[in-house]
Amino acid sequence: MLDTVVVRRRVDPDARLRLICLGFCGGGAASYLHWDPVMPPGVELASVCYPGREGRFAADYARDWTELSGDAVAAVRSAADLPFVLYGHSMGGWMAFEVAARLEREGGPLPEAVAVSSVNAPSRGLTERDKYPSQHDTDEQLIAWIRTHGVAAEHILGDPDLRELALELMRADLRVRDTFFHRPGTRLGVPLQVLTGLTDTVVVPEARAQWSELTTGPFRYDELPGGHFFTPEVWRELPGHIAALSRNHGCPTGVGH
Repeated sequence: MLDTVVVRRRVDPDARLRLICLGFCGGGAASYLHWDPVMPPGVELASVCYPGREGRFAADYARDWTELSGDAVAAVRSAADLPFVLYGHSMGGWMAFEVAARLEREGGPLPEAVAVSSVNAPSRGLTERDKYPSQHDTDEQLIAWIRTHGVAAEHILGDPDLRELALELMRADLRVRDTFFHRPGTRLGVPLQVLTGLTDTVVVPEARAQWSELTTGPFRYDELPGGHFFTPEVWRELPGHIAALSRNHGCPTGVGH
């Protein structure tokens, strides 16, 4: 059974695999649910709802990385009644890696694969380049980032009360992100795919090599058109680029589109 912190738009009784998505800064479970129409056959879409938003609006925001990752691990365990793939974008990429690593340390259940996008290798630690956007940005700067990347709908940003809530949520996530840490030596034993935008200014040139050292399983690195959220066309159909969602998804080391 899925816990209430894991959201699905559609239940597929014939699903053979579940894609479980972890949120980026300022995003909610709904940030991924628009992918439902483009999911490959036999793959069900699910998204983790972090505390303080959507169906968990009454819950307190997580105070730090350890607290949020513990919450996410529990959510993923509740959704592991099917084979699953973990995916996360930006901060959610670090969260997907962290959740998979904790599940390995704690005896499972293990994902079939982990896919991350638009994020540097966690082994670099938190650098100034990764603090984008910044919790020190003005409200106007954060609203511009939210609007540019479609994190919140325009009707939310146009309502003063809802706009304030969107800013509060973004700042809560940025505070958690800024407590991120990586345990030295942590590596995954499952296939790992990294997707980056060709013009993303956050991801460093060394990302491919650094990420490749973080799994003993097959590794794949794909560069796609666009920046931090790719092009709108790529973002709308991103599940089609996640190799592990295909029935014959070979994930050879170093391969990219």
